[in-house]
Amino acid sequence: MAERIGDFLVRIGAMTEGQVGEVIKAQDEDEELRMFGEIAIEKGYIDDSAIRKYLESKPAGGPA
Repeated sequence: MAERIGDFLVRIGAMTEGQVGEVIKAQDEDEELRMFGEIAIEKGYIDDSAIRKYLESKPAGGPA
């Protein structure tokens, strides 16, 4: 099973588990379907470079 983005960001030290929980809570409360990274960036927890690191860690040709 692929590593989830929140788990990856905690593992590399880009976010705390508490911040991941806040992003997930915001996703659950939001009526729109918003991506984890979009909310985390909006909250100021990460920037685009953290998302790029996550995407680069994915196997080529695999699901993102």
